[in-house]
Amino acid sequence: MSEDKFFVREPLLNAAQQIVGYELRWHGNKHGDGMASDEDLLELATFAAEQLNDEDSGWLLSDSVLFLEATPALITSSVVQALSPKHVVFRLTATDLADADTYQTVAELRQQGYGISLCNAEAVAPDSPLQTIVSYVEGTLSCDGALASAASVDGTSPVKVARHIADWSEHDACVAAGLHTFIGNLYLTPRPSMEKQGLNSAQSIIVQLMQMVRKNADIRELENVLKRDATLSYKLFRYINSVGFGLGAEIHSLRHAVTMLGYSPLYRWLSLLLATASTNSHSAILMQTAIVRGRFAELAGNGILPKQEAENLFVVGMFSLLDRLLGIPMEEVLEKIQLSESVAQALLTREGMYGPLLALAEACEPDNGDLGAVADSLFLSARQVNEAHLAALAWAQSIKI
Repeated sequence: MSEDKFFVREPLLNAAQQIVGYELRWHGNKHGDGMASDEDLLELATFAAEQLNDEDSGWLLSDSVLFLEATPALITSSVVQALSPKHVVFRLTATDLADADTYQTVAELRQQGYGISLCNAEAVAPDSPLQTIVSYVEGTLSCDGALASAASVDGTSPVKVARHIADWSEHDACVAAGLHTFIGNLYLTPRPSMEKQGLNSAQSIIVQLMQMVRKNADIRELENVLKRDATLSYKLFRYINSVGFGLGAEIHSLRHAVTMLGYSPLYRWLSLLLATASTNSHSAILMQTAIVRGRFAELAGNGILPKQEAENLFVVGMFSLLDRLLGIPMEEVLEKIQLSESVAQALLTREGMYGPLLALAEACEPDNGDLGAVADSLFLSARQVNEAHLAALAWAQSIKI
């Protein structure tokens, strides 16, 4: 992995704003429009294969698919066989597929289970031979009435993927017209119609628990509060048990969790529980993004900050989207949830002890910061950042939301 090249991720979302996959591309390769060289694409595919395949666990992104820009040189390379056929989609152009040899290679890949996405296209004609080998068609769409028939998913037609959606009204028009899949970071833009929500009853209980944990309250007091909502207890222990701590035993009670983990790690799990207790109908993508940010910041901070401070980075990342999840300004969030001055500073200004690492986590999302400059300020190499990025993605998939 080159020391000066960073990749960014962009989520692949369904009409309900739930993540079904990710596209990875080199930072600076705007919107996946085919600017990378064969060597760069091969390097990214090789890195993804190395980091996302585990000998024992298999594909680390669970059911999520991975979109990778490709060229004829990439799809004929040996790295293809190191990628999961069920979970990888290669992005190719109509010009690529017009070549007879490339078409034959793609047909063989489709037989093995790999996906093929046709870039910069609006549709595939019903009588086109591409119908048999293309699984996705992506482009900038007008979302007019004529789109409905072209965008339908009937089990044989390619799935339409919309890019460059300008705003929520355009997104909703596409959904109404029958479009099912989107790539982009529109989700980071608040919906104009979103109502101010604040903390719901479950989140109020979690905030109370977090304050008590910070004060090292007696375990019996914590248990009495948690018993007020059995669903929260179930979700908390499910989260803790869903990722490998090497504890040697499954956690079934708060007393057991404190005994095995301690108060500080319990606080981080409560921060996760707080974000995932949102009742916002479009919160799934925000929750998943917050989890990735938290885990990435924590991993990237290892070696920069002491262990306990690195654990606080997870909380910073988890809380970075609470204003969106609750529908209130971050200043108002911090009035409801008492956090340390360093955490609050990071959330409000991206400064202080934790702020630059949160900014780095955000910069791994397209058009959300200068990734290279932030990494340089922290003396982190591209490989360190890229490894932490994919490890955070894989870890987030292991959390059973």
